[in-house]
Amino acid sequence: MKITKLTVYQVDLPLKEGSYHWSGGKSVSVFDSTIVRVDTDEGITGWGEVCPLGPFYLPAFGQGARAGIYELAPHLIGESPLELTKLNRRMDVALKGHAYVKSAIDMACWDILGKATKMPVCELLGGRYGESVQLYRAISQESPSEMAMKVAVYRAEGYRRFQLKVGCHDVDLDINRIHAVAAELKPGDILVADANTGWLKHEALRVCRGVRDIDVYIEQPCASYEECLAVRAKWDGPFILDENIDGLDPLLRGHADQAMDNVNIKISKFGGLTKARQARDLCADLGLAMTIEDSWGGDIITAAIAHLAHSTPEDMRFTSTDFNSYVTVSNATGAPHRENGTMKASTEPGLGIEPRMEVLGEELFEITE
Repeated sequence: MKITKLTVYQVDLPLKEGSYHWSGGKSVSVFDSTIVRVDTDEGITGWGEVCPLGPFYLPAFGQGARAGIYELAPHLIGESPLELTKLNRRMDVALKGHAYVKSAIDMACWDILGKATKMPVCELLGGRYGESVQLYRAISQESPSEMAMKVAVYRAEGYRRFQLKVGCHDVDLDINRIHAVAAELKPGDILVADANTGWLKHEALRVCRGVRDIDVYIEQPCASYEECLAVRAKWDGPFILDENIDGLDPLLRGHADQAMDNVNIKISKFGGLTKARQARDLCADLGLAMTIEDSWGGDIITAAIAHLAHSTPEDMRFTSTDFNSYVTVSNATGAPHRENGTMKASTEPGLGIEPRMEVLGEELFEITE
């Protein structure tokens, strides 16, 4: 089987809540999602998606994804979509870095592999663990009372794990946010205070001191790995790294330094399902719990998250997320949807999705032989 054509679409994904706010005053109201279609000479088509969290979260942005795919796609015509390790090496030779550019292509090829073998992607990724995947809900940065109120609303929808967006330079405000939300928690709920690199080291240390009486995970407090490691050394609770962990080398370094208890595996940050699976399997061997997710996305990315998460051993799976529940536009049918705070990977071949062509609209470009 050979790749004969790559086609690219762009879809806007408005947020149901109107906007999403996190550290440093950053916010997004409409996400810029890129959809990739990969066609083959045997008539099997695969679909992938990449959706950066704006241009100021990770080194990624929507137009950059499409420009990168336009550059990369000609090098993939005639390659096998089934030989995924070889294909990823080909992409890395043709385009240095820019992992997020490769993510949707790799995802689409896993969709093809599943359809060709008549197997769901999660079974190809290692097997299906458990009945479902536990989800978290991200709580956009607002006043302490508004954030606490949203926790109550989302608990009623079945969520029991909450990722609180903190990370402003008003340390007292962030401490109050954590205390206000913690007061709303019920037995069994889990709280994560995610600063998204937003604190300076002295601010992070003050917050940690101010919430020592709270059962809370501290996530990515500072921009650099070294700053986070220094905060970790003075915090006696569980600690999560995200933005600093974007490959196997930083993952191994973090484990050797005992820099984190949990790690976030974002599919596009690693460059697709192939490399995210490598990181996932390494974490499982190292005993590091994981949040399996991506930067953002719609139905196609949510389906890919579900397959990677459902194929992760349950004891290693901290949580995951259902991005298609945050947005107002559905870009595919067949994607998993939340059921009492959980989701399940499809049992259909491949990712189990079919794109809504009326939503995708006209293609932006296609690359052929």
